[in-house]
Amino acid sequence: MDLAPSFDLLIPGEINPDLILTGNVEPEFGQVEKLVQSAALTVGSSSVITACGAARLGLRVAFIGKCGDDVFGRFMLAEMQKRGVNVENVIIVPGGQTGLTLVLNRGNDRAMLTHLGLISALSAEDIPDALLRQTRHLHIASYFLQESLQPGLPRLLARARALGLTTSLDTNYDPTEQWRGFDALLPHVNILLPNEAEAKSLSRADTFQEAAQRLSSQVETLAVKLGAEGAWGSHNGQQVRVASLPVRVVDTVGAGDSFNAGFLYASLSGWGLEKSLRVASICGALSTRQPGGIAGQPSPADLSAYL
Repeated sequence: MDLAPSFDLLIPGEINPDLILTGNVEPEFGQVEKLVQSAALTVGSSSVITACGAARLGLRVAFIGKCGDDVFGRFMLAEMQKRGVNVENVIIVPGGQTGLTLVLNRGNDRAMLTHLGLISALSAEDIPDALLRQTRHLHIASYFLQESLQPGLPRLLARARALGLTTSLDTNYDPTEQWRGFDALLPHVNILLPNEAEAKSLSRADTFQEAAQRLSSQVETLAVKLGAEGAWGSHNGQQVRVASLPVRVVDTVGAGDSFNAGFLYASLSGWGLEKSLRVASICGALSTRQPGGIAGQPSPADLSAYL
């Protein structure tokens, strides 16, 4: 007799904190020293922010990735554990260096500088079938940063589907701006979660309408983040658009990842497309009320108040 899965969600991903500088953050070379409004070391990584948001909503979340036994790695593992994310499968690389992202934050806009470290070190072969069998859903984020994961990812997604898991993908931004290599993934993906700019780049489309049409024909469920304009989604021919939740924005770091957490929570709860988009949009909006990617992530009670 098969046992029920131990986890609702498994996320193989990058592990790196964010060092967020806010205020007048545009640097001036020539040894010019500028003062900024604030600085904070907080949980980074699109994958980890999604994991924390999903755990905050009550999903049982497991994470696998690679980090060093250094101050940044220990910080990330402690923060994940504090938020209920299972990190027993994280691989600590002796002598390895955990990645770091410097975020230059100006309200609704930001620039990021990333030191890769071990961000790209996890491979599909590091994720055993025994772990897949323990979960209901596999979510992949930061596809373009996870270079070692890319070659084996189609096989990993196929393995997951064969074992009965559903799957989702948020490619995130491509630093090379080539937007290649993800097409082989889509036959194995149930849910695709880009933002508007990523959707147009991934589909080589000039307009959002064209991008939505192309991508929705390739996946079962498409959920597109539109920022202040809300979100748009399709599921097996059904199309839905929802409005954004008006909030006072402190910063937008991790808002898209919190959107993902909300959509996966709603989807795994068996809710339909429209409610899943509403939940995701609320989660994304509420996350912007506080600095960093996770401090503003809502609990189920917070979510219910807005639903």
